[in-house]
Amino acid sequence: QVQLVESGGGLVQAGGSLRLSCEASGRTLNNYAMGWFRQPPGKEREFVAAISWGGASTAYADSVRDRYIISRDNAKNTVYLQLNSLKPEDTAVYYCAASPLNRPTSVVGAYRYWGQGTQVTVSS
Repeated sequence: QVQLVESGGGLVQAGGSLRLSCEASGRTLNNYAMGWFRQPPGKEREFVAAISWGGASTAYADSVRDRYIISRDNAKNTVYLQLNSLKPEDTAVYYCAASPLNRPTSVVGAYRYWGQGTQVTVSS
């Protein structure tokens, strides 16, 4: 079992930045691709970004490409999501997830473990 705990969310003005963290316990993350998803109010959960086991490969949703950066520190069992140039439409609960696949994927069903989420609110 892998337990994932997100942190770093909060209220920020448009144009601002946040850094989300996802810390794992129970098992090392070395053998898991990691992803970030988000669920805006009243909408379905959507893919944001993902990173492979070793961090060499990443994938991003078009809506966040060039604004968000996903990274990981396997020694700390932690995955990060840097959110830059935030927009009100980025407001959502952000979730991290772990997949046994050795490649970044946007497919929700590929992820085996999920965190509880952290709220990001961007004011205009």
